[in-house]
Amino acid sequence: MDEHLKRSIMIEHYQNPLNKGLDDTLGYKKVNMNSKTCIDNLDFALKIEDGIIKDIKFDGEACAISTSSASIMTELLKGKKIEEAEEIINNYENMIEERPYNKDLLEEANCYDEIYKQPNRKKCALLPYEGIKKILKGE
Repeated sequence: MDEHLKRSIMIEHYQNPLNKGLDDTLGYKKVNMNSKTCIDNLDFALKIEDGIIKDIKFDGEACAISTSSASIMTELLKGKKIEEAEEIINNYENMIEERPYNKDLLEEANCYDEIYKQPNRKKCALLPYEGIKKILKGE
């Protein structure tokens, strides 16, 4: 993925985030995630039925990286079995931490494949995935 495409994906998901808004979340599992190092403070709501992620929503205030990462993540995980979602999350974390990963699973999330070059932004890119991971683990 070239640099221009990466940047345009991030900007599009920041300016027009998908699945943003927490109206009508009755029956959803929820978690708040925030960062001590920047403005990121996001709430996530996850609806699971029969082991499948039926819906994911988020809202709050966050930087461009966290907001775009959350938007991409919601689309990537929606409709997946819990085991599939966990595999995607693990591969995403591996990518951010410069470990081997399956890029085919990550689709648009591959736009963060060089975020490790800015270590202070890794937390921003990981925050949404850490939130969903907490929900899936029942924390």
